[in-house]
Amino acid sequence: MPQRNVVTWTAMITSNNSRNNHMRAWSVFPQMLRDGVKALSCGQLVHSLAIKIGVQGSSVYVDNSLMDMYATCCDSMDRARMVFDDITTKTDVCWTTLITGYTHRGDAYGGLRVFRQMFLEEGALSLFSFSIAARACASIGSGILGKQVHAEVVKHGFESNLPVMNSILDMYCKCHCESEAKRLFSVMTHKDTITWNTLIAGFEALDSRESLCIFSRMVSEVGACANLAVLYCGQQLHGVIVRSGLDNYLEISNALIYMYAKCGNIADSRKIFSKMPCTNLVSWTSMINGYGDHGYGKDAVELFNEMIRSDKMVFMAVLSACSHAGLVDEGLRYFRLMTSYYNITPDIEIYGCVVDLFGRAGRVKEAYQLIENMPFNPDESIWAALLGACKVHNQPSVAKFAALRALDMKPISAGTYALISNIYAAEGNWDDFASSTKLRRGIKNKSDSGRSWIELKDQICSFVVGDRFVSSNEQVCEVLKLLMVHMKDADMDLI
Repeated sequence: MPQRNVVTWTAMITSNNSRNNHMRAWSVFPQMLRDGVKALSCGQLVHSLAIKIGVQGSSVYVDNSLMDMYATCCDSMDRARMVFDDITTKTDVCWTTLITGYTHRGDAYGGLRVFRQMFLEEGALSLFSFSIAARACASIGSGILGKQVHAEVVKHGFESNLPVMNSILDMYCKCHCESEAKRLFSVMTHKDTITWNTLIAGFEALDSRESLCIFSRMVSEVGACANLAVLYCGQQLHGVIVRSGLDNYLEISNALIYMYAKCGNIADSRKIFSKMPCTNLVSWTSMINGYGDHGYGKDAVELFNEMIRSDKMVFMAVLSACSHAGLVDEGLRYFRLMTSYYNITPDIEIYGCVVDLFGRAGRVKEAYQLIENMPFNPDESIWAALLGACKVHNQPSVAKFAALRALDMKPISAGTYALISNIYAAEGNWDDFASSTKLRRGIKNKSDSGRSWIELKDQICSFVVGDRFVSSNEQVCEVLKLLMVHMKDADMDLI
């Protein structure tokens, strides 16, 4: 036949089936698909055969397959609902299939109506139906309906089922019910990576300080502990991570290395790094940065030498470590190795690290020569690094030239204007000081005040530059004076 439709194929299948040639009847289906008959048409053909041989409404497997087919292929759920209504004995799978069909098609309210009907008719309950209902509530952002689903979970004794509870937790997070999510998380006897990831995703929008007050056990707070330098809280989180079996995850181990390093506990950072079964560039960079930030330049260099491969971020870390430790020659050696051995082309950020390397060591003129010989034009950060070095090491001639070059760049930040003003004031150039100060006041990008955090007696205290409202302000000033005396006795520069 040159043209065949669904009726033609139906006749073929019926004919074979009536002769008890069932295998031949089933072999016609793939031929139909190859002939271009649509999936829905094939499904309707199967449905008509199911009615003809009397299995629709009496076979759970056939009924559920038909509902799933119509929910997937049709524009509405009407036909799936029709199949459902014809089922004489509805099992838990039947109810769940219909609820899932509505929810996956974006009709969350339709799915929840079926979920409610299941209870009214005292239908067979399925754990999966509770999870689907929770997802439906999450999709429409209804915490009120979600609480009702949660109540039914508790009422029927399913609160020990981890997948169901993870779905309820996800629903509370997506419905912005933070207190309910916190309460549920705290009473959950079992937690897996899905539990942690759900909570992390739900609360990632919270700022560090607020999230620490709400969740002291969240894995995502490792980064917050690092930013706030709250070591005790970070150690608590580390304990929870170990007990939950999450300490072998690469990303979490990297976060712990970063947290301990930021809190000044380099020994524990190194301990975690050494025990990691596998590492990546983030692991190495975090550890090298930790050494460098706390003055362990030689340890940073030794660790760098153990690496098999490197990238730009690792070189920035080792150059910064050499800068903080005063290892100028060592830093220059790695700067040269970038191109000669690792085939990495230095960009302006790398050059900025080398300028800082020279500047911190007082080799200001060499820093200036490097800037002049760069293969691209220096940006504001380069000149700001040079200006800072000139101020510390009293290099007025280079500072004046750098200030003029920085002023040629428009716009520049308030911080750079402040550096320029201080240099003019140091040399008594009050006219230029007044001019740069006026320009600084006129710009819109005001520099943010420096802020630091510290943990005192289980509380997180915040300090801002120029803050006069800090509790125990007199004691803070006395301790600061005492530290300055000790620094002078140790012949340390007060920068």
